Amino acid sequence: MSDSGAAGPVAEAFQGQRERLHAVAYRMLGSHADAQDVVQEAWLRLSRQDAAAIGNLAGWLTTVVGRISLDVLRSRQARPEASYDDRLPELEGTAGGAAPEDDVALADSVGLALLVVLESLGPSERLAFVLHDLFGVPFDEIGQILGRSADAAKMLASRARRKVRASERPAASGREHREVVQAFLAAARLGDFEGLLRVLDPDVRLTVDTPGGLVVTLGATEVASSARMAAGAATRGGWVLVDGLPAVASWREDGSPLSVMSFTVVAGRVARISVVVDPVKLAAMNLPASG
Repeated sequence: MSDSGAAGPVAEAFQGQRERLHAVAYRMLGSHADAQDVVQEAWLRLSRQDAAAIGNLAGWLTTVVGRISLDVLRSRQARPEASYDDRLPELEGTAGGAAPEDDVALADSVGLALLVVLESLGPSERLAFVLHDLFGVPFDEIGQILGRSADAAKMLASRARRKVRASERPAASGREHREVVQAFLAAARLGDFEGLLRVLDPDVRLTVDTPGGLVVTLGATEVASSARMAAGAATRGGWVLVDGLPAVASWREDGSPLSVMSFTVVAGRVARISVVVDPVKLAAMNLPASG
């Protein structure tokens, strides 16, 4: 049963929580599709409950979404062939002509950079950190989800917080992000190998999401050697917003999207480039029909 056609106060209350629940699940799973599935499952579970007996609906739904998300994370961990380390956090694009200038317009509470850092956390650590630090859920409630004490949940969140701080260098502001990306694209167009090396982090990671799977290139020298791809995309495409930051999209002659390149900029250099060329995933992004 889909909640889209449901009516009544319970459905209305659920709809009021939907956006927040999706945000919780997305921060846990890094996938909008998986987050939608989790939220739908939460609705199905709510529809089988006596809603009048639920004292705190928001808390109850957060707990349910947390438990379902935790099960998904543990399932991923148990299946090495579907390891989360080999997945890309899903990109969500919005149309745009010139890239916005203001940091405020580009701000996102948790962007792609932090999602990448969260991949290094175990399921329990990730749940404790996301629910407490990002959504303010008390440790006693987190402990109930994990089947542990509040103190144990607090320790998990603290451990996760240390890992995040150790792994996460300050992300670029919106203006700096755009300037660094433009410098990368300009060097790529000119075939300026030294210029590319100056703007690339030595440990840069290029990931191309293709219909056949992910293709990963590591290191500034290797990525710089592949930079003609970026030059071609910039020539045929235009700016869009991906997860709140400027990215470059290109289109085919018939107006359908060909590729989207998003960038993570840290300390003035490109630390990660994510390219999506898989038509299925491109179709799921909110991109305009032409550049």
